[in-house]
Amino acid sequence: MWNTIGALILDPNVRWIIVGCMLLGLSSGVIGSFMVLRKQSLIGDALAHAALPGICIAFMLSGVKSTGGFFIGALVAGVIATFGIRWITQYSRIKQDAAMGIILSFFFGVGVLLLTHIQHSGDGGQSGLDKYLFGQAASMMQSDVYVLAGISLLMIVICIALFRLFKLISFDPGFARGMGLPVAFLEQLLLLLTVIIVVAGIQAVGVVLMSALLITPAIAARFWTDRLHIMVILSGIFGALSGLIGTLWSGMVSQLPTGPVTVLAATVFFAISALGAPRRGWLAKLWSRKQTKDQWHRQGGISHE
Repeated sequence: MWNTIGALILDPNVRWIIVGCMLLGLSSGVIGSFMVLRKQSLIGDALAHAALPGICIAFMLSGVKSTGGFFIGALVAGVIATFGIRWITQYSRIKQDAAMGIILSFFFGVGVLLLTHIQHSGDGGQSGLDKYLFGQAASMMQSDVYVLAGISLLMIVICIALFRLFKLISFDPGFARGMGLPVAFLEQLLLLLTVIIVVAGIQAVGVVLMSALLITPAIAARFWTDRLHIMVILSGIFGALSGLIGTLWSGMVSQLPTGPVTVLAATVFFAISALGAPRRGWLAKLWSRKQTKDQWHRQGGISHE
């Protein structure tokens, strides 16, 4: 097995895919931490599904499969989706989770219709366009990795520079608003960063699974700490390791797609965290209950005597 892993790492094409998936997992974990704390876990799913019609429209306008064109189309669709969610919640009595469900369903339905129309149009250039549903990390090239590196660096720099503000609006937006902070702008900025990382990851993981990579590492990290900066770091590490394991695992097994395997690797980190994390893990809570019960019995025995 180790010889196979070594051969994969020495392969230049696989190395680019490994780096790209690790960068995607790192930046997804960092941004996903704030989404989880702000109880907006569904937003990643909504934005990922909203990107599909943007990709289809970009192909219909250009007639070619261009990564740059798809990125712009998906980004525009994602931004429209965020404003749609905000408009529904502001000008109706519908709550945010329901608004995200509406936007997710509508945009994904439109995307599937457009994708079906393209596939039946007879255009030979549409071959492989459906791969964006579940991702195709094997098609990642050196230029795509450079784009992911730039996006990851941008995410990290913005999160470091605005960490205190993001922390404040995540835990107490009302207090932040009372301090005169531009809460609405900061919330939109977080949504924009989420849109960017979702769009960047669609090629590797796909529309359907991108939300899992955005949320699962963050939830896994939450089990280990009560401090936000440690949670963000752990989430980024879990995401990067998921990308590494997913790429190597899919490379060792023929015809195994990288995106779903990467999500499965992130789920394994979640399962380990949920079971074995100190204080918050299931085993730790079970042990704590046992100790409390034993102590209660001892105290009851003493008072009885």
